[in-house]
Amino acid sequence: MSTRAFQRIQHQANLLSKAPRIIGANRGFATMAITTDTKNYKFNHSMLRVKDPKASVKFYEFLGMTLIKRLQFPEAKFDLYFLAYDSPKALSHGNSTFDREGVIELTHNYGTEDDANFTVNNGNKEPHRGFGHLCIAVDNIAAACNRIEQEGYKFQKKLTDGRMRHIAFALDPDGYWVEIVSLKISTKGADDPNEPTEASATDPKTYRMNHTMIRVKDAEKSIKFYTETLGMELFRTVKQSAAGFNLYFLGYPGTKGVPESGFTADYEGLLELTWNYGTEKDENFKYHDGNSQPQGFGHICISVDNIDAACERFEGLNANWKKRLTDGRMKNVAFLLDPDGYWVEVVQNERFADKENF
Repeated sequence: MSTRAFQRIQHQANLLSKAPRIIGANRGFATMAITTDTKNYKFNHSMLRVKDPKASVKFYEFLGMTLIKRLQFPEAKFDLYFLAYDSPKALSHGNSTFDREGVIELTHNYGTEDDANFTVNNGNKEPHRGFGHLCIAVDNIAAACNRIEQEGYKFQKKLTDGRMRHIAFALDPDGYWVEIVSLKISTKGADDPNEPTEASATDPKTYRMNHTMIRVKDAEKSIKFYTETLGMELFRTVKQSAAGFNLYFLGYPGTKGVPESGFTADYEGLLELTWNYGTEKDENFKYHDGNSQPQGFGHICISVDNIDAACERFEGLNANWKKRLTDGRMKNVAFLLDPDGYWVEVVQNERFADKENF
């Protein structure tokens, strides 16, 4: 593969040929009867590029996650690390890698750990804002934050900073923001009155990888894409009119169903869309997708019951493709583009195929 293609695609797409950005082009499909049901879909993972995988894996393991899979691609000089909550108390305990939600995929390109000048784009600095943060929900937020601080990790916002005393933002080794919220948090955004305000005990095995936040230019277009094209449901809307932005939390109901009264803290696999008022009216406004330079966030990923049928459905909906299933050498992954150009990977859920993807 050419150096140009390698630099352009990254992650698994390092193995792919360039794919044009085409809407609604035809492609051949198997003639066998195949079906897909979005009720079976899962928001599987969010991918971040990291400088030093040892430091990053250590951080997320400290937050209670387990390294559930490692994929090595030495010929393309990168490795992938998949982490998730997998204790007996976890929602997806024992499930295969792509039959779960709340997974974090870390992509390491060889040599970055030895480059003193290498840094990733964390998505929160102008002019390269786009991806915002990951979020974990914890049993005791004061104790959890105290534990993280005692380990020597830094914070973008401590629990006691500012007016919002019910959330904190830790920083991972690359400077990505990790929001920390309480599993007991109310829909109004206030601490549960029964939760101790002083740090006491916390059990990382009870934590949830709750959501991934990305900023979007046009909330209406983005919500339509994630609900109508990807089959998610809008679980909760938080309007902050005085501050000029809204938050939208979407996800797949799965076996848990739609959360009552918007209570989403104990869920995994949620997508938070942040919309700042007025951006949709600015023709020149654009968020950074994380895959053009400077790189950082790579993509989100959904796993589906039948990848051929799912991709045929997306084709019928005139979805915008980065890579069709038939493009390139890797025939087991596809990439859609959302209205802001963020990449959405599509993979097969192994539970429905009865075989591993990789």
